[in-house]
Amino acid sequence: MAATGTILTRVFTSQAQIPVAGATVAFTQRSPAQGRHTLLALRVTDANGRTEPVLVPTPDLSASESPGTADPFAVCDIWVEAPGYELLVVEDVQIFPGTQTLQELDLIPLPEQSAALLPEAPVIIPPQNL
Repeated sequence: MAATGTILTRVFTSQAQIPVAGATVAFTQRSPAQGRHTLLALRVTDANGRTEPVLVPTPDLSASESPGTADPFAVCDIWVEAPGYELLVVEDVQIFPGTQTLQELDLIPLPEQSAALLPEAPVIIPPQNL
């Protein structure tokens, strides 16, 4: 039986004080062999800045029972775009089987009269030391 975990996001600005409604959030997985992203889901944030949960295939729980085995979690990348804010890319978000992951996403407002800016560098989440 294949295991799954879920991920949802909370998009905000101003140090978690103001939710960003109507932001587009893309959940992707990278294929190391091909170097491409596969789209898992596309969501739009609600009035509270939250997305609906996304199911993600994960390794079975048994992968975490002994050392030296493959990582017991799946990873995905998250891309967030909203008018008036910089694009945010978060890489290597970990999703564990049977668990709901909430990823907080802090958007930076663009200066007035400027075009959309690409992020200088993605946010990379290091793997869990299990």
